[in-house]
Amino acid sequence: MANTYSQLYIHIVFAVKGRQNLIATVWKDEIYKFITGIITNKQQKLIAINGMPDHVHILIGIKPDKSISDLVRDIKANSSKFINDQKWINGKFEWQTGFGAFSYSHSQLTNVINYIQNQEEHHKTKTFKEEYVEFLKLFNVEFKNEYLFDDV
Repeated sequence: MANTYSQLYIHIVFAVKGRQNLIATVWKDEIYKFITGIITNKQQKLIAINGMPDHVHILIGIKPDKSISDLVRDIKANSSKFINDQKWINGKFEWQTGFGAFSYSHSQLTNVINYIQNQEEHHKTKTFKEEYVEFLKLFNVEFKNEYLFDDV
């Protein structure tokens, strides 16, 4: 894509199926490194990654020729396989169906990075569902509460 210039920042959020607390502290860095590799291999730029035992936040710089849905599908499919191959949990690890994707301007990056890096502190007072609904409302995304996380 010669002579194409862009600056697109996307904050991606998705949860463990059933919002189970399956991402253990002892191996979360390994899964984040694996996800980083997926993003890098897809020629996208990872800016920040962090989460909690039941969900992940990823901030990326994305090129305009890459579908966000395709990238998230690849991240979720390959990281699920990686986790299952490691046998870190009893049973089968799966991510929820769907994801949230929210766009930001360059001037907002510091705040978003800080937000992602401080997940542990943030979730002392707010559940993942509360956080996710807050994002949806902040970005004026229409949703029906009864269908939110319907793969539980």
